[in-house]
Amino acid sequence: MLDDEFVKSMPKLGFGLMRLPRADKEKDIIDTDLTAKMTDVFLANGFRYFDSAYVYNGSEEAAKAALTSRHDRSEYYITSKLNVNAQGVHDEASAKKEFETSLEREGVDYIDFYLLHALGKNKIQKFDDWHIWDYVKQLKEEGKIRHYGFSFHDTPEFLDELLTKHPDVEFVQLQINYADWNSPTVESRRCYEVARKHNKPIVVMEPIKGGTLANPPAPVAEVLKKANPDASYASWALRFVASLPGIMVVLSGMSDLAQMEENVSFMKDFKPLSEEEMKVIEEAQKKLAEIEQIPCTACHYCTPGCPMHINIPSLFSAMNWELIYGKTERAKNSYKQNVGNGHGKASECIKCGQCEMQCPQHIEIRSWLKKIADQLEDE
Repeated sequence: MLDDEFVKSMPKLGFGLMRLPRADKEKDIIDTDLTAKMTDVFLANGFRYFDSAYVYNGSEEAAKAALTSRHDRSEYYITSKLNVNAQGVHDEASAKKEFETSLEREGVDYIDFYLLHALGKNKIQKFDDWHIWDYVKQLKEEGKIRHYGFSFHDTPEFLDELLTKHPDVEFVQLQINYADWNSPTVESRRCYEVARKHNKPIVVMEPIKGGTLANPPAPVAEVLKKANPDASYASWALRFVASLPGIMVVLSGMSDLAQMEENVSFMKDFKPLSEEEMKVIEEAQKKLAEIEQIPCTACHYCTPGCPMHINIPSLFSAMNWELIYGKTERAKNSYKQNVGNGHGKASECIKCGQCEMQCPQHIEIRSWLKKIADQLEDE
């Protein structure tokens, strides 16, 4: 199990490999040379935790090219995740095969932290029916993984139920950021409190909420800049979650070298937020709660099964330019850039609902697509 000393000694910044830089955005090809430079900066500053997943397109192969083939195994921790709804997974055997595929892609003979991916009420049955819980215990006994846990997107009540039923789980990965702390849908704070009640170390995902807190709305930006003109908006977001007791590591999905260099600059000698700084965050939360926006983190779980091939996260991003910043022309231009060439319009949604079944944020996607069609599509 993971003891308190290990959790406290873990360098608090983790390298999330979901949003790696692309050498070719059209073909979704990762820039492994740039990823290697980012990896070297990350390791040189004392950080160790790399977060990949079977369904993060190219992340595991990029980890091999940029990390595991270039650095000693003792220098890093590598993670991956088993997703029962991944493409090509249709039974117990194909689900379990993900692990061996991940080992091969990553170029390692064991994985440090292995997770059951994106647990929620609508997915748990497959994990149970396919004996995945027993499978990860077996992998640990065989030395193929060092620690196992799960990432989670659901209610605090269901998290409590899972941790009560599976007390041997060693850690949990939760979406926590100051925007979602008191959200009635994400319920970051209450999920955090459940994990703490069960004494589980916490890995934080989406601390900057898909990048949106790196460029917050004007009322929020004004509060943060007034408090500290020299601190970046991203630093407030990362330091907030890293300051919470019981946090093992905070994942940041860095997409370029500048983001990496900025994040390591204030996280390598991490200092928790002071009492006064926490009050600043509380004021920012109040300002943020007053603004309507689509709480999308651009995870893209909704897109692979869309029969109309609608680039839902990009259309949501376009709509947020209108909602948050009132920039109608920019919103419309962003919308136009993300339809056509095989991508459907918002108005072409057939309301099948598969996207909403996959959405970790529980967004009413069909309803929002209707609003986007009404406001951003030209007649």
